[in-house]
Amino acid sequence: MGYRLASLNENGIPGLLDGITDRAAWEAKKQAIRKRWLTAIGELPERVPVRYAVLSETDEGDHVRRHIRYDTVHGDEVTAYLLVPKPVAASPDCPATAKLPAVLALHPTVDSGKDDTATESGRENRRYGLELARRGHVVLVPDAITAGERVYPGAQPYQTAPFYERFPDWTAVAKMAVDHMQGVDLLCSLEFVDAGRIGAIGHSLGGYNAYFLAGLDDRIRAVVSSCGFCTFTGDPQPGRWGRRDWFSHIPSVTDDLERGFVPFEFHEIAALAAPVPFFNWSGQADSIFPHWRPIAEAMNDLYGLYKFLDADDRFVSLIGTCGHDFPEYIRRAAYDFLDRWLKT
Repeated sequence: MGYRLASLNENGIPGLLDGITDRAAWEAKKQAIRKRWLTAIGELPERVPVRYAVLSETDEGDHVRRHIRYDTVHGDEVTAYLLVPKPVAASPDCPATAKLPAVLALHPTVDSGKDDTATESGRENRRYGLELARRGHVVLVPDAITAGERVYPGAQPYQTAPFYERFPDWTAVAKMAVDHMQGVDLLCSLEFVDAGRIGAIGHSLGGYNAYFLAGLDDRIRAVVSSCGFCTFTGDPQPGRWGRRDWFSHIPSVTDDLERGFVPFEFHEIAALAAPVPFFNWSGQADSIFPHWRPIAEAMNDLYGLYKFLDADDRFVSLIGTCGHDFPEYIRRAAYDFLDRWLKT
């Protein structure tokens, strides 16, 4: 099942609740969407046991930043920063009452990867991992494949060709998802983390990775996506999701587009997380995802699903006039949203 792209561009996004009369019917549709999603991105391999090493530790005053490396599938390792607020950081054997909420902060498309989000050296409006640690969250900030310390030898950042040489029948999207699920495993293993209060946040690449993760891992209890949601409908560059010279997300999308089809619409993928609390921010002047009207239409349809599930208080969608950015006033609202669902 899929959609003719010309029909989407003419008629708008497909309704999530078209033909749905009760929750059982929605659950059946949700499972069908999940099946289509996994067919497109590839199955998720069985995760490996939690194992990580602390490479170094830096005292940042109000928190400790631990440079770590943790195991993931197929013998790979993920480099990351673990930001631990004080005084918990000083007492690894803290009592259960000291357990804190945790957040995976997923970085945008930037060569430095995790540093952009977790350290003072990060760009303006991108240090959301650091800021959440200062608000009392344990924060895991992993490098995505091809970024930070995970650039393939001899390749440039965000070149996925070496990945596909080894895994021609898999996708970078599924690889990132399983790496992040391994990150959730790690957080759940920490004595000072409340495994029932874990969220995900990201901007751009990190934004869609955050809601992809929430739809695949029910341990994510709240998600924030900044400038990471777009639709095939109205997209001037739908091929961005297929094969490219640099970062290829889902190669089979290229074949689908050549036949005039798309395998799904992205609000369906976001719907896999419902009714998990979801905060979305999009900009009308976004140069990366400029088609804000169908994005707004998709968000409105997703809100309708949350209402149908009696969870409309768990959904926030904001669209403003700025560009591909995560401005301070939106971050404040996003952090308050995470606090509401992870700290209470």
